[in-house]
Amino acid sequence: MTFFATLLLVLFAVAAPPLAAAPAPTPRPGGFPFRLFKPAPKASPIPTPLPFAPQRPKPSPMPQRPTPVPTPMVALPNYNEETSTRLQIFLDNHNFGPGKIDGQMGEFFRKALLSYKRANGMPTTGAVDASLLAEVPRAYTNYTIPPEAENFVGPVSSRPSEQAKFKALHYGSLLEFVCERFHAAEDFIRKLNPGVILEQLKPGDTVKVPNVRPFEIEQLREGFVPENPLLAGRKIVIDTHERFLEIHEGGKLIAEFPITPGSKTLPAPLGTWRILGIATLPWFRHDEGVLNSGVRTDSFYNLPGGPNNPVGVLWMGLNKPHVGVHGTNNPETIGRAASHGCIRTANWDAARIKDLVTIGNVVEIF
Repeated sequence: MTFFATLLLVLFAVAAPPLAAAPAPTPRPGGFPFRLFKPAPKASPIPTPLPFAPQRPKPSPMPQRPTPVPTPMVALPNYNEETSTRLQIFLDNHNFGPGKIDGQMGEFFRKALLSYKRANGMPTTGAVDASLLAEVPRAYTNYTIPPEAENFVGPVSSRPSEQAKFKALHYGSLLEFVCERFHAAEDFIRKLNPGVILEQLKPGDTVKVPNVRPFEIEQLREGFVPENPLLAGRKIVIDTHERFLEIHEGGKLIAEFPITPGSKTLPAPLGTWRILGIATLPWFRHDEGVLNSGVRTDSFYNLPGGPNNPVGVLWMGLNKPHVGVHGTNNPETIGRAASHGCIRTANWDAARIKDLVTIGNVVEIF
């Protein structure tokens, strides 16, 4: 019986068909750095591999911004008023603006003095080289108001609707004319002229003033400053932290002026820009939308040129809409009050800046 059972099992094994071999796993297409598709089910055909996505070129790195470097604190002697005035005049005459001349050891005076020393390879110590003072032997001089000074004095108003009716936005008084001409604080001029009723100045009167190179507004004309190829290599650097506008040439600092750089609402735009154009005694489009939020509207006033124009005697437009370097109708606020996203300077500094730079110069704001 056992024999017949064994024989039947052998015959069944020989007659049965062989088992099908398990299919080999489908190889994953090679060469892909990432998965382009989900694995296919076993019964699905092998999908065609997708081509590589073209690699986009990496964006060019932004130009490196200068790192803000605070002006080092150096103990300077407490110079008397006359010595301080002489040093302020020296710096001003060499295009290192100390702010308004007032005979005081103020912030901008100290910064300008240290910057001048560094730029000229002098030790940044409290000691002042006697050669600096030797260039300004007299701190003060007398100025007789000429008849033509009255051509730059006229009616004033704080309302744009009224300002737009004037032929020009002149000085409000001969006192204002004298202060701006000699880069001086009004309180300082009053101190230098005790007993003089400065509100009643008239042509022919003589006043005591700082012995600085005067800002001659009569030399300005309404129009555009032509491009100067000789200045093409210069660069403006605006330090919004230290509140200075610097002019560089060939890696050397050649001039520096105090500024007011924008506000918290409309800060000065950080980055790299260029000068598109330079205008003297410009008209100003007073648009509250632009001033408050940077948005141009159809409600505006065209204000004529003059030292009391909101942008002063200069507009240096950048390739950033509504932003530029300009003068001011209130030099007492430079470095202390906010502006509407622009770079504001005193008129006597703005008049010099236009002669130190040209169209196309790089403007670095940081």
